[in-house]
Parts: sequence; C-alpha cells; structure tokens
Amino acid sequence: MREFIPPAARFIDLPAGFAMKRGGTLRGARIAYETFGRLNAARDNAVLVLTGLSPDAHAASHPADPTPGWWEGMVGPGNPIDTDLWHVICVNSLGSCKGSTGPASIDPGTGGAYGLDFPELSMEDIADTAAFVVRALGIDQLACVIGTSMGGMSSLSLLARHPELTRNHINLSGAVHSLPFSIAVRSLQREAIRSDPQWRQGRYDDDHYPRRGMLMARKLGMMTYRSAAEWETRFGRTRLSPERRKGQAPFGPEFEVESYLDFHAERFAQCFDPNSYLFLSRCMDEFDLGDSCGGDAHEALSRLGIQKALVMGTESDILFPVRQQLDIAEGLRSGGADVEFLPVDSPAGHDAFLVDIDRFGPPVAKFLATVL
Repeated sequence: MREFIPPAARFIDLPAGFAMKRGGTLRGARIAYETFGRLNAARDNAVLVLTGLSPDAHAASHPADPTPGWWEGMVGPGNPIDTDLWHVICVNSLGSCKGSTGPASIDPGTGGAYGLDFPELSMEDIADTAAFVVRALGIDQLACVIGTSMGGMSSLSLLARHPELTRNHINLSGAVHSLPFSIAVRSLQREAIRSDPQWRQGRYDDDHYPRRGMLMARKLGMMTYRSAAEWETRFGRTRLSPERRKGQAPFGPEFEVESYLDFHAERFAQCFDPNSYLFLSRCMDEFDLGDSCGGDAHEALSRLGIQKALVMGTESDILFPVRQQLDIAEGLRSGGADVEFLPVDSPAGHDAFLVDIDRFGPPVAKFLATVL
C-alpha cells in the first residue's frame, strides 16, 4: 500500500466512528487539505475546490510548498482564481492516497493497511467530509464551490447535502452521473489492475506491486482524457528514432505517442495507490445525483437552491461529454438559478480545464468577480 502526502498538507480529523453512506465506519480518519490566500475579516471570501480522481490538495505553489501544483495556472496571485482576493481551500478526497484516509491508510483496528477492507466509498462520503473540513476551519458559508471532473460530481453532492454552505457554484467538465462509455472505460481500468498477479487481492506491497496493471489502467484513462484530434496534432505518425528503439522487446513502442503513454503511465504508477484507484473509480460509476429524487437528476438539480452558477465543458470531451454539462446548466436554471453555460472549443478533451487556461480562466475569473 502506498500513500503520497504533499509536504505542506494539513489535516482535519474526522469524528470518531464516521459513518459511511453504504455501510461501515471509519475510526481515526482524517482529510488532507491545503489553503491558498488569506481569509478576510468577514470570513466570506472562501472558495472550496473539489478535485478529480487523482489530484492531491496541492493545487498551486505557495510559500510552504513552492513546487508547482496541479492547477498552477488557475490558482494563485493574479490568476483566474486570484489568491490576492480569495481564500482557496483544496481538499484531497476521502479514499485517496494523498493524505486523506483511504485503502492505503492504516486501519487502527488491525494495525495494517485497510486494503479491500476499506468501507465501500460513495461520492456522498467525499462531499460530507469536504463539508466537515470547511466547518472545522470556522467557515459558515463559502463564496463558491468549484468542482472539476469527479469534483464536479462531489460538488453537486455537497450542494445537495449541505445547501447552507454556498449559493454559488462553478462546475467544470462535471456530470450528474457517469455514462455507459465512461463506466466501461473505468471497468477495463479496474480489470487491468485486478488481473495483475501482483495485485494479490489488494494485499500487494513494495516487493509485490501490480505495476503492469497500473500502467495499463493509466494508459486507458489517458486515451480518454484528450481528444483524437489533439493526439493527431501533437504526435501524428512520428516514429521513434532507431536509437530510442534499440534494445526494445519485440513489438515495443515504435511511435512517439506510444512513448508518451509509457512515460506518463510510469510516472503515475509510482505515485498512486492501486486500491485507491479501484475505490474512487467505482465511486464515480455508482454516483447519481438523481437518486435523491427517485432517479430524476433534473429534479435534483432544480432543488439545490443555487443562486448563480457557471457550467463549462468542451466539445472534444469524450469522457464527460459537453451535453452532460448542458444538463447541469438546464437543471440549475429550472430551479431559478442564474446560470451561464459555456461550451468551450478546445482540442484538449476532458483535460481542457487543466491545460487550456486561456479558454477556461477568463470566464472563471469573471464569474467569481460577480460573487465578491
């Protein structure tokens, strides 16, 4: 089991015997978070950022940890989420391996890692623990909740379960539930991990680690995070030089795109726990905001009580198609919210909110200026 905790992470202890939505409790659990910018005297400039599946709480560099964060171009002084104006709280999801309690954490009942004995995880659990962190920090109401990718799901769950925390929301490449295509992709990712002999029913260690399964899982994911058009533009059919192919096993990488997948999958496999990947990805598949309204997600959105929202996605996203963001916008509007829906013309696919800051940043900054 592997935990990868950012050096500047701070922690909030969860209540003893924290009850999970689908059964089971956690003892001695905690949530990792980082903050950026100062909380003002009125305590009304706090913004909560909920992340996708793999990021930690280190969204941006700051004095306690000057290394670049996963959203470096978006969060920081003078950036769209301007930390000269906003006090930004970024929470690492429950179930992760980046400081928050998850399958790689020690189970105080056994003294060993939870592994597959970790209670079944739900998006509602992630939302409830994020809300607990906000309140533990002495913040009664947030200026805005921002959710990206999986965080778009957990933020909608938070808004439904804790409506008093905010009336403003930014949803970037999120969804009210997963579509069959994304469920299928994540199912294959989980199968790749579970099929690796080194997974050992979730009881792997540093000497027996399902590296091949993790590499395959990450490559499958990466293929859906960007668009086919971007793959073609970036790599075309460029081949590796003979020097770079020398010494390879038969049928090894021959094209630049293969080498790119190898490099980034290897880097990911070294800094993420396989069991956390299983629990979080299944949690995304299981989530449906409409469960609270008899399966009607549109009705659930209309009841969130949001006053203002910005909903963005990109036409090239095949994992969370832009029609899913349109559904969010229409549902929020039906409840009386002032909603701006912006489909972005970006070739970067699902990852556009991470890498295409020129297109995503200005609308985010403009929206936040209206909730000051």
